[in-house]
Amino acid sequence: MSAAGEERTGRGALHVGAGILGSRIVGLVRQRALAHYLGLSFAADAFNAAFRIPNFLQNLFGEGVLSASFIPVYARLLAEGKEEEAGRTAGAVLTLLALATAVLVLLGMLATPLLIGLIAPGFQGDKRTLTIYLVRLLFPGAGLLVMSAWCLGVLNSHRRFLLSYSAPIAWNVSIIVALVLTGDRAEPSTLAVAAAAGSVVGSALQLLVQLPTVWRLVPTLTLSLGHGSQHVRAVIANFVPVFIGRGVVQISAYVDTVIASFLPGGAVAALASAQVLYTLPVSLFGMSVSAAELPAMSSATGSAEDVAAVLRARLALGLRRIAYLVVPSAVAFAALGDVVAAALFQTGRFSHDDALYVWGILAGSAVGLLASTLGRLYSSAFYALRDTRTPLRYAILRVALTTALGLAFALPLPKLLGVAPRWGAAGLTASAGIAGWVEFWLLRRGLGERVGPVTVGASFLARLWTGAALAAAAGYALKTAMAGMHPLEIAFFVLGAYGVLYFALTAAMGVAESRAAIARAFRR
Repeated sequence: MSAAGEERTGRGALHVGAGILGSRIVGLVRQRALAHYLGLSFAADAFNAAFRIPNFLQNLFGEGVLSASFIPVYARLLAEGKEEEAGRTAGAVLTLLALATAVLVLLGMLATPLLIGLIAPGFQGDKRTLTIYLVRLLFPGAGLLVMSAWCLGVLNSHRRFLLSYSAPIAWNVSIIVALVLTGDRAEPSTLAVAAAAGSVVGSALQLLVQLPTVWRLVPTLTLSLGHGSQHVRAVIANFVPVFIGRGVVQISAYVDTVIASFLPGGAVAALASAQVLYTLPVSLFGMSVSAAELPAMSSATGSAEDVAAVLRARLALGLRRIAYLVVPSAVAFAALGDVVAAALFQTGRFSHDDALYVWGILAGSAVGLLASTLGRLYSSAFYALRDTRTPLRYAILRVALTTALGLAFALPLPKLLGVAPRWGAAGLTASAGIAGWVEFWLLRRGLGERVGPVTVGASFLARLWTGAALAAAAGYALKTAMAGMHPLEIAFFVLGAYGVLYFALTAAMGVAESRAAIARAFRR
């Protein structure tokens, strides 16, 4: 890879990371607001369960699927200078996507009572009634977010990463404003309805902030059904396997919610709060690198060996970048998850005991955090090769394994271990982590057969894990010494010390990324 290409991709990853960081920070504020106003009440369970159903539509047709199917075709057309054909392809994809989404939104709203029986069969009475109402309210917003994902695909192909990944800030802010305007004196059910309405308004705003730039970038955009276009057929051919794979993965998430609905009250809401945290490093570090690399890998031209060489070089660098930041995230969740949860959520109706509960679920998620993030980059390499079926097969296997282990770990295992049944929620995240490692190994092996072996390196990983473990031990000791102080104060000192020690220790052990970061800090 040329130095210019590496710098451009690195800048793209930085822009993705910056956009995701901004939106995730506001997302954490949104989750803190939900925790403050709803706590772990029945309304919180209803809102989080309800949000999963229209979110299923968004994830099926949204960013991941469009990135895997649309970007490789569209980016290749741009690389070949076929801008007019690229505009026609983008317009046809938008038209087909809008039609399919409109039909599914309507069907989803009509079939909501049936969907509730599938996603949360343990809900009864007022909780079930509220969940049905919230689902119907949220569905149109999910359709708008699918259109927003199309904008992201166009913007990413043109290397405009910052706008596409910071646009969700508008969605998060809208929910926060809705809660604040309703006020904490309102009943939790009223607040849940206000948050759902804010979500729909925010979905529209997220789409609208991207459209002007998209129109400027694609002046040849033409709406059509794409009859006879080989490029549209290629997008659809790529779309179907990824769509099925994403659907299978989403079904796995819904299985978690179904199982959690049979656990004691608050499990669904606690699982959602933990998910906000453990998906942060996946999005911030895994997605930032993978999103920047996908259009770059898709644009590689030449012989099969030339393309393979480009992919190996990009993968090697990307895997190190991801591991360097995800390893300390996993260790922090396992050792200091209570500090993170308390700092973000411990307010209003969300108690310290609730924060400890979320910590247990976070610790379970730490099991497979590295595998999930590294797996994203391997999957992107398959997509760049126009192979969407191989990741699909591995995703199906992972979901089957997650479901089987999740049932065992969440329901009978707590009883066998003699712990409270609610801790089965931690078993759900741990089981997903084990299955994630299986999928990661299969992706790595399969891609190695296509382009040659690419790994992170055992010595590099050992230094990262050692540095993170030593830093976490010091952080845990500091946390114990600060017991009784405000959660935000504890988080500031404990997590700050943890991060500084991780950088220092890994730099002392010869990790180039840490030494480069420290050198840049001193230059500034």
